[in-house]
Amino acid sequence: MFWKSYLLSLLLGVVAGSQPLQVVPRAFIVEYEDASQLTSALDIPGVKKTMDLDFELFKGATVEFDNIKPAGEHIAQLLASPAIKNVWPKKRIPAPDPFIDWVAPRAPAGLESDQMFKRSYSNDTFSPHIMTQVDKLRAKGITGKGVKIAIIDTGIDYTHPALGGCFGPGCLVVGGHDFVGDKYNGTNYPVPDNDPMDCAGHGTHVAGIVAAQPNKLGFTGAAPGVKLASYRVFGCSGFTENDVLIAAFLRAQQEGANIISASLGAASGWSEEVGNVVVARIVARGVSFIASAGNSGDQGLFVESTPAGGKGVAAIASYDNTQTPVLSVRGYYTVSGGSKQSFEYANGSPDNWTDVNLPIWTPSFDTNQTDQGCDPFPDNTPDLSNKVVLIRRGTCAWQTKAENAVARGAKYVMLYNNVPGKILIAVDVQNLTAIGLVTGTLGATWVRDLAAGKVVTLDMGNPYTSPMSVEENPNNLTGGFLSYYTSWGPSFEANISPTFGTPGGSILSTWPVALGSYAVLSGTSMAAPLTAAIYALVSNVRKSTDPSELRNVLAATAKPVLQADPDGTISPFLAPIAQQGAGIAQAFDAAYANTVLSDSNLAFNDTVRLTDKSFTISNTGHEAVTYELDVIGAATAYTFSDSKKPDPFPGLKLDNSFATVHLSEYKVTIPAGGKSKVAVKVTPPSVDAARLPVYGGYIQINGTNGEKLSLPYQGILGDLNAHTVLNMTYVSRSSDPDNAPVSGGNSTFLFPQFNITDIKNIKDDLPVAAIDMYFGSPLLKVEILSTGNLTSGNYTANLGQGIELPGSSSDESPRGLVTYTWNGQLADKTWVAPGSYRFRVSALHIFGNASDAKQWDVAESPSFTINYR
Repeated sequence: MFWKSYLLSLLLGVVAGSQPLQVVPRAFIVEYEDASQLTSALDIPGVKKTMDLDFELFKGATVEFDNIKPAGEHIAQLLASPAIKNVWPKKRIPAPDPFIDWVAPRAPAGLESDQMFKRSYSNDTFSPHIMTQVDKLRAKGITGKGVKIAIIDTGIDYTHPALGGCFGPGCLVVGGHDFVGDKYNGTNYPVPDNDPMDCAGHGTHVAGIVAAQPNKLGFTGAAPGVKLASYRVFGCSGFTENDVLIAAFLRAQQEGANIISASLGAASGWSEEVGNVVVARIVARGVSFIASAGNSGDQGLFVESTPAGGKGVAAIASYDNTQTPVLSVRGYYTVSGGSKQSFEYANGSPDNWTDVNLPIWTPSFDTNQTDQGCDPFPDNTPDLSNKVVLIRRGTCAWQTKAENAVARGAKYVMLYNNVPGKILIAVDVQNLTAIGLVTGTLGATWVRDLAAGKVVTLDMGNPYTSPMSVEENPNNLTGGFLSYYTSWGPSFEANISPTFGTPGGSILSTWPVALGSYAVLSGTSMAAPLTAAIYALVSNVRKSTDPSELRNVLAATAKPVLQADPDGTISPFLAPIAQQGAGIAQAFDAAYANTVLSDSNLAFNDTVRLTDKSFTISNTGHEAVTYELDVIGAATAYTFSDSKKPDPFPGLKLDNSFATVHLSEYKVTIPAGGKSKVAVKVTPPSVDAARLPVYGGYIQINGTNGEKLSLPYQGILGDLNAHTVLNMTYVSRSSDPDNAPVSGGNSTFLFPQFNITDIKNIKDDLPVAAIDMYFGSPLLKVEILSTGNLTSGNYTANLGQGIELPGSSSDESPRGLVTYTWNGQLADKTWVAPGSYRFRVSALHIFGNASDAKQWDVAESPSFTINYR
């Protein structure tokens, strides 16, 4: 059959994994050759400037074309101008996606009142600070004073009492800028102003982790002596765009930030993404840049985020808190009509406990029964509609226990724990009105009373206006280990990511006053600001703000942890470098280390591109130190199993197949102020290279001065270039947020007659090329193919050949689902004829040569039909 290749005219969006990054049609970020060409650079017909990017480290603008030529032609047109040296597609970045454990209710009494919250972290016993040695630095009076930290986020509620209560000089939040406005969502134009007030919550939570002042809950930020600057890049909801982000990054640097914290990003894996390019320049100018590594850990290997992939950036992984902060609500109970006694319970969901005054009933008096409530209640169970059903936690899901109780008429369920403490619970059971959880001790006490024939009656108030407290319960399952959601590296260029990590799981911090004042969130978004605060503390001690020194010393003193699955199963080997980098940061050790390494890690690339490496040990102390060097392996992680698609986590294979590492020195004495170079040669482990194993470990450096350091190394067994990057292409509908295949594989799309010009306002379904990428690709080419049977008429007869989209090496694709939406129109503003078509997608291999046809994977979609109304 004869196939004719047509031009796919319009690129609308890209979606990658669980953190989508979308290309904005006809819009580009350009960089000028020099500042003198600002006025002439955009003297191009059909080009409109939408944002100036006039900064010391970046002179450029955002532009939009008024026609729908292919992105590759637009880029070529821009680069043809002698005044323009770089062009990148404009892209949308999703809002941060932390996991919200709980948010305090908005109570009329106010959450700052004495009766609402009581909790004391005396002498800085706040568990995230203990885990990272922040408490030791704070005990010495080190607070980060004199350091300015810029927070790039959703803004900050600076009216919060724990965040200073004001904005401007003399306040905790000394300045900043709102780049977008409340109504901005990434698809409309920003409306900037000078008030970076937060209406979403994320930025306020981040700010409290850094610098919260003393409050009724008793905790503080890790570095309460710093000054904050807030740069708001998200509206109340929705996306932002990469030109907004780089404007915020650059303004923060230009306005004197010592450290920039960015808890945001999207899957990338490529260092030449414009955000990565800009932050690398900022770091090179002497400003530390801290970025969250991402929350896509379930996707397995090779999900590096941007801007975390910028050169010199500290990409931060998340570890679970050793303590889980739980919001407890006060209730009351009586025993056989006796005096009213108070108790505290963890409020669940649903939570309509208001004015409940009912007796407790339990299915069993055995307080050690592990499967209590897991089977349907027996036929002789009484009507439970006017009772609170008390069930021991254990074995089966809360949902199952609640469903079995509701099946016998129950409306209210109170669980009691089978381990110390309390946790929050949530179920979705029809006809259940409220659920909660009390401690195992209290539950057992109630059961004993019931077994003795006594009547225990609960007297509950409105959980949103009742007195509350925050308490910490030990996390004996995953506390201190890597969070299951933390994203894995490496990059598609074989660079190591993350750099190291800090606690990000179940972190208590501030929240906008109007939304509840305090909250517990989980995510690498919470780990990054703690790291920024640690940078400030270490900077105070070392009297240095040099990004390389701070990053390297924190990486060298970090503590690697064993690999653990989300269910708490602990492996006998260290977690992979691709998951934890150097380990969990130790602020005190970093602050006072006299031994400094020249690198934060050593990346050995893949087997084909493997080269030897070296690093330097410097002794900055006043006495000679003898160092003994050794090597310890970390888990090898296998990218693939029996398929070409990276395995998810949990699920991907991990084992203790270690590389052989040879060092030029295993013992070296370095005089005070001296240094020594160590050469490193790696032989990869003998395992199946077809599965693309990512191996690594640590070079341990132990000094006679008591300092114990380690340097992560990592390599990839196999050839990245040899692996298939493209799985398949299918047709979806633009109205389907899930990008599901159209039914039957062959569908008709009806377009209005010649009037689809504003893509944002299209109400009709458009055909979408849904591209399932096994792996990242440096270039994608999308074509439209006629399958014949074209209707004659007033349509273009010769539509030309397919071209690369977007046609720039800076527009590398991440792995996961990538989508291209087409409206049927072509570069010359004509329309394709009604008829049958297919998408054809070509993806270039990693490190591939675009001129070699063998370096491309090609896939075609099922047919679809275009007609006009």
